[in-house]
Amino acid sequence: MYYPFIRDANQAKKRSMIVYGSSRVTLEPNIVNIQLGVINEDTELTKAQQKNASLIQQITQALIDQGISKEHIQTADYSIYPQYDYVDNIQQFRGYQVTHLLSITIEDISKTGSVIDTAVKNGANSVSNIHFSIKNKDIHYNTALKMALNNAIEKAKTIASDLKVHLDSVPAKILEQLTDHSPPIPYKALANSNVIAGTSTSIEAGQLQLEAKVEAKFYYYTQ
Repeated sequence: MYYPFIRDANQAKKRSMIVYGSSRVTLEPNIVNIQLGVINEDTELTKAQQKNASLIQQITQALIDQGISKEHIQTADYSIYPQYDYVDNIQQFRGYQVTHLLSITIEDISKTGSVIDTAVKNGANSVSNIHFSIKNKDIHYNTALKMALNNAIEKAKTIASDLKVHLDSVPAKILEQLTDHSPPIPYKALANSNVIAGTSTSIEAGQLQLEAKVEAKFYYYTQ
């Protein structure tokens, strides 16, 4: 069997090039994570803990009643700190601050605002770290990765065409350029004025971009 390209390539000078390919995929978020809970103070630690525990239990049950599964409600932080005031440069004990924050995962992002409202109405006085993301992000990232590789191949073909050389279009080496390919969309901590005023909290998810990058090495042949 006759392979003219291989014969010519063996007689030619073998050289290499390295090119970089990239691609981005824009997606609508379909999952959100929120941290919310209770921060309270009391001069007696036991009272502060009991009040905090009662409110957290009330919030948790209200969220379960709204359709959030127990598996999607987890403790994110629990802390106790003594609080002090300074009067005339003298430290005076004020009480204990007890913080209990829950991590809430919501799979229906259209309910984000109502979940926040429910939590606040049942005693939550801290809402923060709202992050939108996507399920099955690896599937979407792999799509972007394929597009990035194709981008690198097309770049190599363009360079070879411009130089008028023979290109082996199958990469000799491929390196994935590691990036944070699915950064969550943060939403700043919320003021509770909307809830107090009797209106619902509105949360806009925006869009997510998954980015993939590769480094590819190609061989080409010159006379």
